[in-house]
Amino acid sequence: MGLFNRSVKVSAYGLLEGRTDWHCHILPGVDDGFKTMEDSLAALSLYEKVGFKEVWLTPHVMEDIPNTTAALRQRFTDLQVAYTGRLGLHLASENMMDPLFDERLEAGDLLPLPDKRLLVETSYFNPPYDMDGILSRIKSKGWYPLLAHPERYMYMDMSRYKELKAADIEFQLNITSLIGAYGPEVKAKAEKLLQAGMYEYSGTDLHRLRSLEHLLEAEVHKKLLALIP
Repeated sequence: MGLFNRSVKVSAYGLLEGRTDWHCHILPGVDDGFKTMEDSLAALSLYEKVGFKEVWLTPHVMEDIPNTTAALRQRFTDLQVAYTGRLGLHLASENMMDPLFDERLEAGDLLPLPDKRLLVETSYFNPPYDMDGILSRIKSKGWYPLLAHPERYMYMDMSRYKELKAADIEFQLNITSLIGAYGPEVKAKAEKLLQAGMYEYSGTDLHRLRSLEHLLEAEVHKKLLALIP
């Protein structure tokens, strides 16, 4: 019997029970994710129902969406006041490796995940100039790069993923990649990286409530689900 001999619904498998979502865009009104407090609260209510325990809110910080640390912290406080549920809510950010990030890195003006991990991303189509140099500078300043959804970077191949892992770069899986949310090529890459044990973290990268509903109804091969960190 092969690896892909049995599929189950994500909701039936209980994948999300007790889980931490390390990457989502639920913080309202700050980026291309949730727009209103009401929608954010509805998402958190569904998170409770499906069993999530902790949620890291990781809004974009990039030249096109130049969120300041102070503004994000204030909006996070607003959400904490409005939310009365049981989830543990935490604030970090998803940082595009662009000139604004260079400025914030130099100033130490960052919103990290635990243990000084910085969630970083690139364009889906091209790497930033001197990507390896940026990653080295992150580490030289005492931070640890965590690459968001590497399966979505169309310019990367398996040899490049192996180079990054050899340089101690950690990977975060978008769980929705496994249900084809970004197309068959991304799905295939996510499966390959997952089977190779290359992911340390996972998240929904949730921008809309409907995406979580689609995930819960989707079927994924059981042995792949068991590999998700």
